[in-house]
Formats: sequence, C-alpha cells, structure tokens
Amino acid sequence: MSHVLVVEDDAPVAALIVDRLRADRHAVTCVGSGREALALLHSTRFDVITLDRMLPDMDGMALAARLRAEQVMTPVLMVSSLGDVDQRIAGLRAGGDDYLVKPFSPDEMAMRVEVLARRGLDYPTEGFLRVGTIEMDLIKRKVWLAGEPVALLQKEFRLLELFMRHPGRVLSRQMIFEQVWGYFFDPADNLINVHIGKLRRKLERDGQEPPIETIKGEGYRLNPA
Repeated sequence: MSHVLVVEDDAPVAALIVDRLRADRHAVTCVGSGREALALLHSTRFDVITLDRMLPDMDGMALAARLRAEQVMTPVLMVSSLGDVDQRIAGLRAGGDDYLVKPFSPDEMAMRVEVLARRGLDYPTEGFLRVGTIEMDLIKRKVWLAGEPVALLQKEFRLLELFMRHPGRVLSRQMIFEQVWGYFFDPADNLINVHIGKLRRKLERDGQEPPIETIKGEGYRLNPA
C-alpha cells in the first residue's frame, strides 16, 4: 500500500482517481489547490503525487518545479487535457516523472501510479527504516504512520526504532530494557509497560489494533502488516 496525494480541482475527476486508487488499497489524500498541496508536502510523506496541470491558484508545472527546487523528490504523475508532444515534454522537464492525458482510463492511471510508487525515489536507504505503514527517519528523528507525522518522545522513538530493526521478532522485556535504557533489568519495573502503552496509543489509527503485540510470557513483537 502506498500513500498518494491527489492534487485535482475538478471534483468528478478527483473522485474518479481517489475511488480507483482506494480500490487498490492505497491511502489517498486529495486537495484542490497548489497551496494546499505545498502545505501537506512540507509536513507529510507521500509515495506518489498525481498533479493536475490546471489548478486555480498555480500552474501544475510551476508546483512541480518548486517541489524539485526544494529537493522534494516524490514521483509526480502529471495529469492534463493538454496532450500534444510539446506539452508533455514541458511537463516532464518541469519535474514530472510521467504524464497522463485526459480523458484517461482509470486502470491505466492506477498502473502508472503503481509503477511510480515502486521507484521509491524519496526514500533513502541509509538512515531510514520502513515497516508496513510506519516510516522512520533516523537522521531527522521523525516518524510517520500511513504518511501522517507521529510525535514521539525520546524513549518512545528509541523503543520504536528497536522494534523496527527487528520486525516480526519477539523481543523480551530484558532485551528491550537493556537496549533502550542501558542498565540492569528489574523484572518488577513497570517502566516498559508504561512506555509501550504510550507508544501503542500513538500508533493507533481508525480503530485498528496497534502494530505492537504483547506475547504473553515472552515479550513484545512489531507486526510488519
């Protein structure tokens, strides 16, 4: 599953794109202006952007060029009714990674989004962890869940980092204590329970079970799904 930002001011076209992408189990955020898109892109990570050329407040090519100037390298699918060769070339030169002409097949659009998402252009392999929908930037000390920022305290960040380095593995209380707190483990200490409880609450979304599971008598496990 990828997180896609749809930038489209035409409501019927926006609904068509959003419905088709959600049918493929993508997380989708939709906005109708360039300014809204810029504000989101400064606070939220996306895997792909579908970008209309003709927006009410700025040209889509200008927005794409600004993103590249700001070193935002998220793949961009430019969407436009302007389909001659010169227009397509201009859109790609401005910063688009692909160009789709209206009217378009929803299935073709979905496939182009999937191809762009696989490139992972804005996810550095060094200093970056990703498990399921959880993403962690180890250098900037930031965390996202399904593209939304999650504010963590220092110990919560360290806890989650430990889990993300060992996805699917059961970590004992002793291992967690020694790795995160760095001193002798007292089995009677409630510190781990308190911190994992707080971390779980911060990772809850839409009534779903948080990804950190208690394995009775053994420890805790981060489920990759």
